[in-house]
Amino acid sequence: MKIENNQLLPQYLKFKNEYLKKVEEVLDSGWYVLGNEVKCFEEEFAEYNQSKYCVGVASGLDALILAFEALHLNPGDEVIAPANTYIASIMGFTRNGLVPKFIEPDQYYNLDPSKIEAAIGPKTKAICVVHLYGQIANMPEIMKIARKYNLKVVEDCAQSHGASINGKKCGTWGDVGCFSFYPTKNLGGFGDGGAIITDNKDIMEEVRMMRNYGSKKTYYFEKVGYNSRLDELQAGLLRVKLKHLDELTAERRKDALRYLTEIKNPKIKLPKMQFGELGHVFHLFVIEAEDRDKFMQYCENQEIGLKIHYPQPPHLSEAYRDLGYKNGDFPITEMMADHIISLPLYNGMRKDNLDFVIELLNKF
Repeated sequence: MKIENNQLLPQYLKFKNEYLKKVEEVLDSGWYVLGNEVKCFEEEFAEYNQSKYCVGVASGLDALILAFEALHLNPGDEVIAPANTYIASIMGFTRNGLVPKFIEPDQYYNLDPSKIEAAIGPKTKAICVVHLYGQIANMPEIMKIARKYNLKVVEDCAQSHGASINGKKCGTWGDVGCFSFYPTKNLGGFGDGGAIITDNKDIMEEVRMMRNYGSKKTYYFEKVGYNSRLDELQAGLLRVKLKHLDELTAERRKDALRYLTEIKNPKIKLPKMQFGELGHVFHLFVIEAEDRDKFMQYCENQEIGLKIHYPQPPHLSEAYRDLGYKNGDFPITEMMADHIISLPLYNGMRKDNLDFVIELLNKF
């Protein structure tokens, strides 16, 4: 039984007729960039998150770049960020001339609030929170620290659409929340796309202007901007999927809870939930194995698809070699990078596939 790590086709087929109808509507409209579909999606996504404003952009990375630019920080200012995140989280602010101040993760793979204050210095101006693998970070504690030191907070919600604490969704705790709609995301489109949400009108207006060449009025330009627009087709398709997002999330949680309750192997470390089921949307189901190479070979022999998210922390990447970090600087992050593995998990995963993975993992 060959089991892929991820499949996008089952979810598409489930709502195929709705998607195709929307494609036809958009194509028949004759308007393909910054039209009614984008406007409606922005309104609906803001409402879903209980946020005042939403601005659609071309990608999750663009959302981060534009969000940090709208904070008007100065080049050389420091941003506290998790050492174990995907590199795009860091690129989002270093593209603005800002400097990462890495800290280690907690046991939930998110930014550890207990380590933030020790990292704050005179140049520290912001915190980039990443809700990794689908689990919301400890935002109540992080926001207490941010308010105490007057730090801006940008939330990278690329993997965590809909994760919440006491009904308050990720992306609404800090100054701005940034989302990716890359096809593999829980709210994934059929190409690239992203968005920011915020309650700050000035941030919203600046991002809205900057995504469109720095223009508020056609052919008149206030700043040197970007071409970073969520197109009509992606916005329309995302509107369809957004209607079903809670249903799709519930399905992912159900399958993830099977892993959590039925995998019983001391050689495998299962993820923990900090804020209950609603705090985790299980974009990925990440475990740790004592001997990863041996475990992955075992699974490969059984045709179980695994992935590593992510094998190289940003501080050890060639892209950030100029920062001067070396092996051993962040031992928790580096240990995780050497042991983490993502199990198969996707919408439409068959029960017999789950049964097979659980059975094989318990026999390892």
